[in-house]
This record gives sequence, structure tokens and C-alpha cells, in this order.
Amino acid sequence: MNKRQFTLASLGAGLLGAAGLPLAGRAQGGFPGKSVRWIVPYPAGGGSDFLARTIGQMWSQQAHQSVVVDNKPGGNTAIGASETARAPADGYTVLSADNGTLTFNTALYKKLSYDPARDLAPVTLMGRFPMILVVGPASKAKTAQEFIAEARASKDGLNFASAGAGSPHHLAMELLKVEAGLKMTHVPYKGAAPSLADVAGGQVPAMMVDMAAGAGFIKGGKVRPLAVANARRLPQLPDVPTFAELGLPKAEAAALVSMVAPAKTPAEVIDALNKQVVAAINEPSVRQKLIDFGVEPVGSTPGELKALTESENQRWHKLIRDLNITLD
Repeated sequence: MNKRQFTLASLGAGLLGAAGLPLAGRAQGGFPGKSVRWIVPYPAGGGSDFLARTIGQMWSQQAHQSVVVDNKPGGNTAIGASETARAPADGYTVLSADNGTLTFNTALYKKLSYDPARDLAPVTLMGRFPMILVVGPASKAKTAQEFIAEARASKDGLNFASAGAGSPHHLAMELLKVEAGLKMTHVPYKGAAPSLADVAGGQVPAMMVDMAAGAGFIKGGKVRPLAVANARRLPQLPDVPTFAELGLPKAEAAALVSMVAPAKTPAEVIDALNKQVVAAINEPSVRQKLIDFGVEPVGSTPGELKALTESENQRWHKLIRDLNITLD
């Protein structure tokens, strides 16, 4: 199903208070006074969808209103972003926007149906999906150093898979190529599952993947994790080093999933959205669900998200331009 509605079981405000739910999670200034539509620009069942549904369920309970998750995949998230940009700026339509939506697309496309800086207002960074370098079980490389040495020694270079051209998985490997001086050729797939299957089967040597998408393959021994593109080791993979530990501190990449709203949404509504969604993220049961799934929960201010996006634009736009990567 593309839509799913979360509603509050028959609990009154007094019972919510007695249950100790955070005051920040309750409706502020009467917002929301009706159902909220949450657009997810990916199919149901993926990491962004899981993040929205997990947070949305708690937000619904805390705010006394239903939250409807509406999947609008396509156009490297541009379809959902454009629909959000055209929606009434009243806080009742929000979007899960990843770094493709906010950063990559503006460099990858000559023409884009929305302008993230002009059309979308930051609410909060909800979670990070750090990238992991994985190889198939038949690979001779047992460590990231061995993989890098193999790629450097290869006359024709190595192929690498990704969940799609322009995806965080794709650009994370392009970043590693530059930082480690590797010659590699991109083989894009339609989604993480088929790309992981071919890495596991030996058709493609390697790829970058996040823990949420790759956990089953990693835990099942179908692919081998060599290094994480994160500032610190992942709790799910405590024995896997970071690229920084291997002398590649700039090889850091993650899918960043944020909430944004139409650009002219009033500041007081943005503030209410931020406080309520961050309260839902910080609910212990929600945080644990996200961590177990492979997401690093965040919950930032709108200002912090804006600053992060500006910083990401500088970093990734240069890489995309230098490598002449385009999607149109």
C-alpha cells in the first residue's frame, strides 16, 4: 500500500499527560488541527519510508492527529519534492527530503522542477544512514586496504554497483575513488536489493550501502563489510574500521534524511513541526527502533539543517562538477 494512516487510540489529553509524554510533542498553538500528509519520495518499504512511518506513528500519538504517509517515488525524489513545493504552506504537507533532494539534484540536473533553496523550508534532520564499503564473499580483499590496493593495481579498474545513479550510495563511492585515487566504473541498479544481490553473487566486485538496506546481506555473510564512511565506527559493526582510521578522513558519506515543508510556511508552524517531530524522534522506543534498523537518529533545529545543507552543497557540488556526473 502507498498510504498508511496512523491514528491515536482513544486516549485523552489527561491520559497522555499521565503517561508522561513530552510536552514538546503535544499540539502547540492548536497545530496540528487536522490530519498531516507526509510525502515520502520513495516506494513503501525502504529506509526513508521506515523512518517516516516510525516517527509518524509516535508523532500522531503525541499530537492527537493522524499522520498519513504518502509514497510518491520517481525523478530521484523530484516528483515528491515538486508536489510539496506546490502544496499550501500551512504545515499540513511535509516531505522526507534526503541529500539527493536538497543537494545532489541541483548539481546532477541542468533543469529541475523545484529549487530546494527557494521552494522548501528546513524543519529538522531526522536521521543519518552512514555508508559502508562491502564486497562479495568471493573477493580476495579481506580488508579495505587490500581492496584499495587491488583497485589501484587493476589495469582496467574495478566495477562498482549502486542503488541508482545519483544516489548517496553512488556518490559515496565516487568520493572514495577521488580520495583513494582509484579507477572504478559505475554500474547503476534500480534499488539496493538487486545491486546487493549481484555483489553477493560476484557479478560486481563492490558497492557502498547503508546498514538499513544491507543488514540482511551483511549479517547473513552474503557480503563482507570492509570500512564505514563515518566519523566513528557503527555500533552494529564494531570491528569494521572507519576510512578515517585508514588514513582517508574525507571519505565520509551518509544518506541524510530530513523533513522539509513548503517554503512560505509560517515560522511558528515550522517551530511547532520541529518541536513535535524532534520529540517523536527522541521517544526512547522510537530511537531504539531506528538504531536497530540501521539509522542514526538526529533531530536538529531548522537552522542547523540549513547550515548542514549549505555545507553539503559545497562539498558534493564540487565532486559532481569535477567528475562531470549528470543525469540529463
